[in-house]
This record gives sequence, C-alpha cells and structure tokens, in this order.
Amino acid sequence: MLDIARRHTADPLFRLVAYALESAHDRPPATVWSAPHAFHLGSPHLVAAAGWPVAAAAAPREDGIVRLSSLAHPAHSCELPLGGPPSPHPDWAARTYALLRTMARHGYGRGGIDLHIHSTLSAATGLSSAEPLECAVALAVAGLHAGRSRPRPPRGRLAALARAAAPGGNEALREAVLFARPDRALLLGEHGRRRVRFDPAEYGARLMLLVTRGESPDPGDIRRAVASARRAGATAAWWPGLRPERSALVLLPQDRVSDIRTSVAEEFRTGGHRVPRFVNISVAGAARREE
Repeated sequence: MLDIARRHTADPLFRLVAYALESAHDRPPATVWSAPHAFHLGSPHLVAAAGWPVAAAAAPREDGIVRLSSLAHPAHSCELPLGGPPSPHPDWAARTYALLRTMARHGYGRGGIDLHIHSTLSAATGLSSAEPLECAVALAVAGLHAGRSRPRPPRGRLAALARAAAPGGNEALREAVLFARPDRALLLGEHGRRRVRFDPAEYGARLMLLVTRGESPDPGDIRRAVASARRAGATAAWWPGLRPERSALVLLPQDRVSDIRTSVAEEFRTGGHRVPRFVNISVAGAARREE
C-alpha cells in the first residue's frame, strides 16, 4: 500500500485524496490517479486539457463490494454490490457505479474496490467533471488489477468501456483527458488524433475561464460577459463545451489581464449584475498516476 498521505514530496491533491480514503474506509490507497478537466477550443474536434484535475484514490477488495466516497459529498458515502441488480445509490455516485459495473462485466475489478474521488473544480465553472472522473476511476481500477486476471488495458480500451457505461459522454473530451500533452491541443479526425501547438504564453497571452455566477444563470449572461471582456481587450473567446452555458474561455494579453478584469467587474456592477469570475487555465497533460 502507498503512504502518499504522509509523503511530503507528493502532490498536495494526491495527499488529500489518499488521506480522505483512509479516513472514509480505514485503509490506505494502493493507487492514486488524477485526470484533467478538458475543454473544446471553438470546434467539436479541437480539444485540450486544463490544469484542474479530478483525483481518485483506490484500494482493491475481494468481496465484490464497492465502497464510494467523495469530498464533495461527505455525508453520502455508499456501499454497493458489483454483481446482481444495481442497488439504490446517491445521484453523485451513479456514473462511477455504472462504470465500475461495466468494467467488472468485462473482467476488470470484479473483486471490488474502495474508492474516494475529488474534483478541483465545481460544476459551477461549467467544465464537465464526468469525463475526467470516468478516466481517473477506470485507470485506477485497471492499474489495481493489472497482472492479476489480465494485463493493463490500453487507454483506448478504457475509453471504450467508459463509453459503454455512459453513452452520453463527450468522446472528444475523453480523448483530451487520456491523451493530452502540456501546451498542446488535440485535433481529432477520421485518421485519429494530431497534436498541435497551443501555448498562449508564447504569444504574450493568458488563457482564462470566465465564469458567470448564480445557481441557474441564463446563457445570455455568459454572452454578456464575453462581450464585455472583448470590449476591454480580450483577443479571443470560445465555449468550453459545444454551446454557450455558464462559462467561456478567453485569451487575454498578458499586460492587460488586470485592466480587463477590472473593466468587466465595473461594467457588471454598474449594470446591476453579479460580477463573473476569472479562473486561470494552464494547458495540461493527460491523466497520470502518483508513483
């Protein structure tokens, strides 16, 4: 078992989820993985990964039981069977439970698992946590059981299992989560994926996520925020998903970042609207394991 929770050289996120697994299930993890959130860049076929991950700490079981917990839902941990009909479970665990059952049917992780998950971004940012969560969990399960009943499956195989468990997921975002590289975007086409240079700093710019506030913002809110940022000097903007929702990616000249943020805030306050947030986005690499 790994002692990541007390390893001072480990990534703080890995230490956090390792400690959380121990606290929730009274055992240390055997593996810890992180998988980045991903976003579109103005096209359904152009995607990249963000330096804001989802992490999963896991330990194997041999009784066919899944114990799930999450820092975001501390009062709603659950213990569920892998075999037989699915048991009632909280909404937050539905996607993970479906994936674990699908993987078990295909021979991965039939013995069960203790699993703790944590996302560094909330749903309020508008970036989907579903694809990084699926990938982090799938990689953790595959890693735990590699060398037992079968070898570690390739990442493409794990993507196919995630697709079978959640057919409504975004395939392009899964590609970015599993195969991204720092400062690169993935261009997806009929002949596979191609990496293209995407490093805003090379052009004296900073990539940021512009996020509207409120429980149920109108899509018009994010359009208003983007227009405000463009008037203040933002050089480009894209929806991180396939349509306007509650956030947008904006490219800001490095020497104008503070001025643009101030201008947008003042315009929204003057208009009686809640001031949107700006979140720094680094163009990150793919899912990885803490060694």
